[in-house]
Amino acid sequence: MANEDANTAPEEGEEGEAKKKKLPLPVIIGAAVVLLAAAGGAAYMFLFSGGGSEQPELEEARAAIFYDLPTITVNLSDDADNDEVFLKLAIALELSDESLIEIVEPRMPRVLDTFQVYLRELRRSDLEGSAGIYRLKEELRRRVNLAVFPAQVDSILFKEILVQ
Repeated sequence: MANEDANTAPEEGEEGEAKKKKLPLPVIIGAAVVLLAAAGGAAYMFLFSGGGSEQPELEEARAAIFYDLPTITVNLSDDADNDEVFLKLAIALELSDESLIEIVEPRMPRVLDTFQVYLRELRRSDLEGSAGIYRLKEELRRRVNLAVFPAQVDSILFKEILVQ
């Protein structure tokens, strides 16, 4: 009986293996080729199909118009040490279209007044570091857009910043 149990166990194992069919090697290779082809096609579409749409954006960026403002010099708000601190700014406005100059120019006294009032309230510490300059740039852009509405200024460009 011990022989029969020993003989039957391997036969069941062989039948179990026979029931589990292995995939043929050509099917595995074919699936891998299809998967690689799909990945290659997706990579091609992702990398090379967007190239045509970026060209007009680059041309539009080059078409920006710059409008120079007169140099602004203001004394800043007093710090605790009571020293007079002056700020000198040379600014250019970036406009998307040349026709906006006709809207901005007549409103320039309002823009300069808005800038002067805001800048006089600043302290030297407000302008320290790149974060301070970035906040100044964004606040000036916000104020000029309010002053020249309905026109929109795309960006404020600092040509010169001097704190003395």
